[in-house]
Amino acid sequence: MVKVTIAELAGTLAQLQAQMAEVSRRLEAMEKRDSGKMGASQAAAEPRAAASVPAPAAPREAITEEELLAISAAIGAYLGVRAHIRQIRLLGTSAWAQQGRVSIQASHSLQG
Repeated sequence: MVKVTIAELAGTLAQLQAQMAEVSRRLEAMEKRDSGKMGASQAAAEPRAAASVPAPAAPREAITEEELLAISAAIGAYLGVRAHIRQIRLLGTSAWAQQGRVSIQASHSLQG
């Protein structure tokens, strides 16, 4: 197992935060540039559209407010800044279940 010192971890975290700050800055610049191209009616409607959660394509109930707050808090904790969620899509994938099965099967010892 590779041992990582706290100083190395702190350095990596600082680099990640700097990269995320740069991405946020570039995104804000792009949004400002794009908002100048929109009409006044579209610009006024955008904050309301960003706050709404679209209905999922799969037959599942809508995302609850608690789930939306949890997702928002997780994104904010990861990025270090408040982020605006524009769209949430629910994907129907079995990757987590498959990985869990692989992990369980790999833990069993095979008898010869």
